[in-house]
Amino acid sequence: MNEVLAVRYGTRQTRKSEVYRDYGRYGEPDAPLGMDYFFWLVRGPGRTVVVDCGFSAASGRRRGRTMLTEPADALARLGVDPAAVDVLVLTHGHYDHIGNLAVFPATPVLISRREYEFWTGPLDRPADHAQRESAETADLDLLREAHRQGRVTFVDGLTTLPGGVAVLEVGGHTPGQLVVTAETADGTVVLASDAVHYYDELTLRRPFWLASDIEAMTDGFERISTLAGADGRLLVPGHDPAVMTRFPAYSPELADLAVRIT
Repeated sequence: MNEVLAVRYGTRQTRKSEVYRDYGRYGEPDAPLGMDYFFWLVRGPGRTVVVDCGFSAASGRRRGRTMLTEPADALARLGVDPAAVDVLVLTHGHYDHIGNLAVFPATPVLISRREYEFWTGPLDRPADHAQRESAETADLDLLREAHRQGRVTFVDGLTTLPGGVAVLEVGGHTPGQLVVTAETADGTVVLASDAVHYYDELTLRRPFWLASDIEAMTDGFERISTLAGADGRLLVPGHDPAVMTRFPAYSPELADLAVRIT
């Protein structure tokens, strides 16, 4: 069965009013809020899937993010050779999810067709410019190059991978935002990525500030709730620091780096 890890490589401090859409309407005082940055590993017998690959050191510095460890170094500490990764799933095109494509120069890439076409096509609406600020030209150039090399496979709604891994398009946060599920001995893990940044987004139905389609985002909450089940025990949001305390450390030596979802 699959083993699923959440790997924390970066962090920053923000505020609730900067995270939640129209926060003032909740009638609550503003407060500091941590934001952690993750990528994820799904390992089964003879197969390794990496979900997202983090921000680059350069873009992290430029955006004032704290890089705790470079994703390539994190993979090495976890015994993962990028050259041996079977598939790199890119849940969406933001800088903190596709910023280390150079670490995977020959790895097959899976991304939503809608997502790829959005990031490599023209900007048609004013709202697209807000999305563009969350991407890096250099990262998108590497994504285009992977496509030219024939390494990109597109998701159109749903794609299943060997070993009980599924990739589902929900949209909302970005046009083709993906969610990954993995069957494990303990149940179905739901890697929500940025379809759900924080547990409170889902439990309180508080959308994130950046959305390409707010209706699709809130519809995604319902779909993810169904996938995660009543207790949401194996739900993993994209940026919540609680992930590092909700799940056990991968090992005592790597307690600050990775947790084992199951």
